[in-house]
Amino acid sequence: MPEMRFSIRWPDGTVEACYSPSLVIKDYFVPGESYKLLEFLAKSREALTIASDRVEARYGFPCSRALGQLVRLEAAGRAYSTHPDARVAVESFDD
Repeated sequence: MPEMRFSIRWPDGTVEACYSPSLVIKDYFVPGESYKLLEFLAKSREALTIASDRVEARYGFPCSRALGQLVRLEAAGRAYSTHPDARVAVESFDD
């Protein structure tokens, strides 16, 4: 399976490298675009779940790295949940 990494920038300017075991992330995000926090988290949840499901279909078990990445994004996103205009930028795809 083609894995990929992508970089995001949180509302406070922190850049984070992220992981997906599938290129499905490209169907949900565009490098250089920013997304409202809740939209970003919803798209991440859907894309990383699909990616993990693809691993499970192929190998018989879900991708713990994809699910761990999702947990990390959701935990980090909670820090900005009181900021209704918070946006997360997708900086790049590094596949």
